[in-house]
Amino acid sequence: MITRAKITESFCIADDFCKEFDNVTAENSQNTLTNHKTKNRKGQLSKSEVLTILICYHFGSLL
Repeated sequence: MITRAKITESFCIADDFCKEFDNVTAENSQNTLTNHKTKNRKGQLSKSEVLTILICYHFGSLL
């Protein structure tokens, strides 16, 4: 059974990972399309929230 404590722990781990991943990819990426316009709308769920949902879905019977 999935408890709130395990969901919270999974979210914290996923959030730490996403922050570090974003920092590393920002340092190593090169923006080659300078004239390309992009929309900067923020999604409804953060990357950490999506990862937590996926973790709970895939390992639901183990958590």
